[in-house]
Amino acid sequence: MIATDCNRCASLYRSLRITWLAWVLVALPVFVSAQSNWQEEWEKTLRAAELEAQLTLYGCCYEYDRVIEGFKKKYPKIKVATVLGSGNQLATRMLAERRGDKFIPDIVSAGANTIHDALYKAHILEPIKPALILPEVLDQSKWYEGEHRYIDPEKRYIFAFVANSQSGQVIYNAKQVHPAEFKSYWDMVHPKWKGKMASLDPTTFGMGATLQFFYFNPELGAPFLKKLYGEMQVTISRDARQMTDWVAAGKFSLCIRCNAGSEVGKAVQQKLPIGYLDTEDWKEGGSSSAAGGTLGVPTRAPHPNAARVFINWFLSREGQTALQKLGRPDAHNSRRIDIPKDDVDAFNRLDERKKYFDLAKPEYQDLTPIFKLVKEVLPQK
Repeated sequence: MIATDCNRCASLYRSLRITWLAWVLVALPVFVSAQSNWQEEWEKTLRAAELEAQLTLYGCCYEYDRVIEGFKKKYPKIKVATVLGSGNQLATRMLAERRGDKFIPDIVSAGANTIHDALYKAHILEPIKPALILPEVLDQSKWYEGEHRYIDPEKRYIFAFVANSQSGQVIYNAKQVHPAEFKSYWDMVHPKWKGKMASLDPTTFGMGATLQFFYFNPELGAPFLKKLYGEMQVTISRDARQMTDWVAAGKFSLCIRCNAGSEVGKAVQQKLPIGYLDTEDWKEGGSSSAAGGTLGVPTRAPHPNAARVFINWFLSREGQTALQKLGRPDAHNSRRIDIPKDDVDAFNRLDERKKYFDLAKPEYQDLTPIFKLVKEVLPQK
């Protein structure tokens, strides 16, 4: 009986071994072919990029001249020109250039709202998805929530590479405000703060993520926006440095989206009496956004292969590490999860224990009704 069982076990082992060998013989060529295919495509793209020998990046929201130093060292045959400015400035420039039949940028990086409303809606973006070649970029398990995040409905054109907490959206003067006074966004519209708030212009794309949260959050919505911008005598500016100076000097106690640039981060480093309110713990909860971190490829780009090489480097572990470390004084949070997060600014870092109202989704991108509402309630000058 024991011998019979042993014979059966041996037979089963031989059968499993043969099956395993058969699987290897079938799967191995497929694996080798896939490995060979991406390598061949990458080498072909790199050769073509080096012949193009040039790349032009239009970039907003990050100090790209610092970020791309690693790219320039790795690919010295590709010369990089950068045009940096606000999202509004870049979009206006691109559209004006195209009206003059000029096609200059190969890559554009800006806020989600700028790329979506100004460029995607104008049908001047190529799909970015086919440009992804390197396995470490394609591997979605290396990205936040196990996916590549696209914010356009087709999920092909606008790649979000940042997932920031929105907890640093409200800035305060530390000599005039006690953070414990605030348990809800509705506390901001208490009569005591009337005339004591500044805000980035709520009719600009730079306010997009903040307005989206206010508008789409069921506990805030249109009533909150009407109260905030219609009744609180908020002073509007488009100059981040000016607003930061106002709050640091005590001219205003609170400011919404003063950190549209990197000025608040610099002020904090300089030990000025300014800080971020931790809105994640407020009644309405936290939110996250792409925070200026989206990428698009313009149509008729003059150096398409160089663009593909840059995209793969930028979305690689190396590129996203450079973004986090060098992109801004208040380091932003890359959606890549296989890189250290120790350097990410505390108010931008996502807390795994908390849930966030994720604004980097297609259904929240249309700002038209929000801008319409805000323009209606803003006091007319």
